[in-house]
Amino acid sequence: MMSETRQRTRDKVLTAAEAVARYVRPGAVLGMGGQNIGRCPMALTHEIIRQRIGRLTVVGCNLSIGMDQLVAAGLVRRTESGSGNLERFGVTFCWRRAIENGSLEVEDYSHLAMVSRFLAGEMGAPFMPTRSLLGSDLLPATGEAGKAVVIEDPWNPGQRVALVPALQPEVSIVHVQRADPSGNIIIEGFATHEPEMIRASHHVIISCEELVSTEEIRAHPERTTIPFLYVDAVVVQPYGAYPTSTYGHYDYDAAHVAAYQEAAREGSPAVDEYLRRYVWGCATFDEYLALAAGSERLIALRRAMEEML
Repeated sequence: MMSETRQRTRDKVLTAAEAVARYVRPGAVLGMGGQNIGRCPMALTHEIIRQRIGRLTVVGCNLSIGMDQLVAAGLVRRTESGSGNLERFGVTFCWRRAIENGSLEVEDYSHLAMVSRFLAGEMGAPFMPTRSLLGSDLLPATGEAGKAVVIEDPWNPGQRVALVPALQPEVSIVHVQRADPSGNIIIEGFATHEPEMIRASHHVIISCEELVSTEEIRAHPERTTIPFLYVDAVVVQPYGAYPTSTYGHYDYDAAHVAAYQEAAREGSPAVDEYLRRYVWGCATFDEYLALAAGSERLIALRRAMEEML
């Protein structure tokens, strides 16, 4: 019988369809990586939509275009996050509309409070103290739901701290620059809440731009952001964050983001047609890339990133 370590270091490379079918369950708490229009796990998000896995609770710091598409597909019952927007492209319109019509449960935190919740989850602590919610409008709303408690600091009388509950997603999806077959991953540029979220999660699916050898990982151990112990599946998908950017590889596609936002702002039937054409109408993410961008556009986005570096 193989040892636990040997089992965890096995080859974890799967297709997106295999990984999502194996680890994402209806009703799951789903952690999402990425931030705004950078390194959003779009290939994995599309596969969840294709498989119509619903009743999800989606959690993260800034939940962006991927979350909005899950909401548009009717697969989300609740979100817990610091915000939902696409920077200069505006808010996540399907998310906002679902909040306004009461079809979506929402729990608001600050970004730091969400990271603190993941930190508590990875440490096995029941909660984490933070001052980030104090003095904000978020605290009364959060506290009313019983999800944050304000106490007096035991070591500094007269000072208050907010206690936020630990968060351990059942599965998290994250797009990264590099990974090896065992699941050692390298994140370049911003990492936001992802290291804490990954370590707090029961299962983790990674999509990556490049699959590198374990020998290369071992030659530069200081570059490894998260070791294999925390990763269950590795999906090799170049341009897996498109139309958002991946630092060091390609810029975001402003035209396609804007096209989605136009459909999302309009609502049904425009956003339904977007999903039908670009997600349900494509058997794989590579088909989506060919339809939405094409090779010349993808090369141009790669060159745009190279010019910025």
